[in-house]
Amino acid sequence: MNTAPLPTIAVVILNWNAADDTLNCLRLLTAFKHIRLQIWVVDNHSSDGSAGRIAAEYPHINLICSSTNLGYAAGNNRALVEILEQAIDLILLLNNDATIDETNLLRLVEAMHKYPEIGIVGPMMLDADQPQRLLNAGGQNPVLHLSSHLSYQAKHTPLQLVDYIPGTVMLARRQVFLKTGLLDDAYFFSAEIPDFCHRARRHGFLSAVVTQAKAVHAVERSSTFRESLYVYYIIRNRFRFIRKFYPRLRGLLIGFWMTYSLALAAKLQIDGQPHTAKAVLLGLGDGLRGRFGGQNERVLAVCSGHRPPSFDRLS
Repeated sequence: MNTAPLPTIAVVILNWNAADDTLNCLRLLTAFKHIRLQIWVVDNHSSDGSAGRIAAEYPHINLICSSTNLGYAAGNNRALVEILEQAIDLILLLNNDATIDETNLLRLVEAMHKYPEIGIVGPMMLDADQPQRLLNAGGQNPVLHLSSHLSYQAKHTPLQLVDYIPGTVMLARRQVFLKTGLLDDAYFFSAEIPDFCHRARRHGFLSAVVTQAKAVHAVERSSTFRESLYVYYIIRNRFRFIRKFYPRLRGLLIGFWMTYSLALAAKLQIDGQPHTAKAVLLGLGDGLRGRFGGQNERVLAVCSGHRPPSFDRLS
């Protein structure tokens, strides 16, 4: 283990009507024995009493209660603004349904000590229900690849350079945020982290997966929304990424993703998934028009004709 003094790490966790997940996450973090943590929880306008439960069990954490659902980017930004006013060395973005233990977080910290050119690191991400299944080993540019998650691990290397670290478990230097800026909240959900890491690279900060560090993610807990909201934002937000970073290739890339989206919608319709097909077409239309920001209620109304009772689970 590295003998350098351990820095203080600020942890940001979003909550949206998922107090059980958030409280379980906090119980694990507050049991750490060596790493100094300062924890921020941003409650994205929960309607199930989440904020009160969290405050009652953990009165000493930094709890921010939003009056609206800010989404992933702006929700994290609420805490980041406060954190960046303090002399905190490292910032961990952590999903409330993801788990990284102290040993594996220490491996991320040690990589920061050893490789000063790396600004953002993350672990190998495994499926909580199938621990041998690799969910991702970092990510690749979402407009240059059909799948943005890397599904392979480089052999015999402590670090694997990637285009971005998924925000499920992402550790970044404070300096990266100071120079790069906050997350782009126009994405609302999906692609804001690839955007952030892309901008960070322009400032000289590389992103890398620490191959000896592991974390798990309970992906099935959010599977309800994958046929509509997730699909919508993934399709739509590629067009924002293109507009921001590829002005010279804009026509070519927009043409490709428009064709891909139309073909995908047709396939989904043939396969008996009309709700998902509608989400694809809606995402395509909004992406082409430049209609960004949060669209949860509209998407669910268009794709399913009603608002599911568990609507507020996505954050």
